[in-house]
Amino acid sequence: MPKHSPGQIITQLRAAEVDLAAGLTIGQVCQKLAISEQTYYRWRAQYGGMKADDAKCLKELEAENERLKRLVAQLTLDKQMLQEVVQKKW
Repeated sequence: MPKHSPGQIITQLRAAEVDLAAGLTIGQVCQKLAISEQTYYRWRAQYGGMKADDAKCLKELEAENERLKRLVAQLTLDKQMLQEVVQKKW
C-alpha cells in the first residue's frame, strides 16, 4: 500500500510550488516534505497540474484498464483453446 494517497501527493506538490516560489531549493523542499528528489520529480511528472478529483479518477481508470486487460487475456486464451479443438480431426 502506498505511503501517500494521490490527494496527499497533490497537496504536497502545491506546497512545494509555494516553497519553490519563495526561493527554497528543490533539495530543501524535498527535505521539508520528507521525500527524495527522485520521488518529487516522479510525483510532479505523474500528478503535476492535477486536482485531487482528477487523480482519483485516474486511479479508477487505471484499475478498470487493468481489469479489462485481464479479461481480454482470458478471452484470448479461451478462443485459442477452442480453435485448437475445432482444428483437431476426430
